Amino acid sequence: MSNTKKALLVTTVSGFVPQFEMNNVHILQSMGFEVHYASNYNTPSYGTDNHRLDGTGIIRHQIDFIRSPFKPANLKVYRQLRTLMEQESFQLVHCHTPMGGVMARLAAHTTHTGPVIYTAHGFHFFKGAKPVNWLCYYPMERFLSRYTDQQICINYEDYERAKKAFHARYTDYIPGVGIDPSRIPHLTEEDIKKKKAELGLPLDKLILLSSGELIKRKNHETILKALSQLKELSNVHYLLCGHGALDTYLRDLAEQLGISHMVTFAGYREDILKILQTADLFLFPSYQEGLPMALLEAMASGLPVICSDIRGSRDLMGDILSQDDSISLCSGGIMVKKADDAAAYSKAIRHLLNHSENLKNLGRENINKSKMFYSNIAIEKMEKIYQRILAGR
Repeated sequence: MSNTKKALLVTTVSGFVPQFEMNNVHILQSMGFEVHYASNYNTPSYGTDNHRLDGTGIIRHQIDFIRSPFKPANLKVYRQLRTLMEQESFQLVHCHTPMGGVMARLAAHTTHTGPVIYTAHGFHFFKGAKPVNWLCYYPMERFLSRYTDQQICINYEDYERAKKAFHARYTDYIPGVGIDPSRIPHLTEEDIKKKKAELGLPLDKLILLSSGELIKRKNHETILKALSQLKELSNVHYLLCGHGALDTYLRDLAEQLGISHMVTFAGYREDILKILQTADLFLFPSYQEGLPMALLEAMASGLPVICSDIRGSRDLMGDILSQDDSISLCSGGIMVKKADDAAAYSKAIRHLLNHSENLKNLGRENINKSKMFYSNIAIEKMEKIYQRILAGR
């Protein structure tokens, strides 16, 4: 029998660990664990991330995850995870993403594998969520919390709810996966001009930037609709970075709205931290987030932001200075009260651009706020959590 200590990470799609969880991988490896990763490596929209696992020492296991909790195919996923846990005898399971968390905890309970850690990167039930989300996901998470040794939440709304209503042995808040400030590039003016040229961006206009998967939840269409109400602003250009199912729809929408000349679709990018340096304002209209890394990266890069007033984004934006019925002014930008309110987004954009001399001051405020979410803080907390949960085995 092998004496190797083994830890299993579980997520629904394979791009999740290289994008968000490498700090935890390094912690576990430094503690002497052989790190295994169970996920679906065949999900097309995330396949471009798989190469980032090369050379990490992570042992990969294909699990045929699907995102819907209501399909019979989940029985196959459960059997695959149960077999993997029986074969490998893991000393720790750390699961992420909704279906990764559900199936891993069920399989771990059946096979007596543990301890089990579940990080919720944003529960599907939250203030303002659809009733169906509460009916489906809240009872499921509350039940599965009985099979959870350690619950981790990355925003305060989720943390307060889990701490009050769930049954995990421990419940802790961690400020997301954190951002390493040393990764933020500092481009020269010449570098910025070259990057703009590479992206096909005009040099004489203010660049508004959004990044994120092109899916309904990210709500990019609202920004396009807002821009259609700002056609008089001839000095702005919108850059959208990301790929996904709505790519063609969004391109067609920009054409229909008569703003295609104002918009550049850059697709999936691995150089987003450099691209942030080319922008003047970051737009983040998402309907739902846990603690949005894209928004944190923009703030740490010194950009003022306009975002929807949602859980997670509120944690990053901090105190409200003043507000009306549609927008709230913060020290580093503006929150829009209703994510799909295109008129409020156009109002917010117009407000900041009419005071463009303040954009750099707003960006500096965001750099200061981002320091509360540096990765060293998250790493220190995770080290203590791993040590505590393993000591209690």
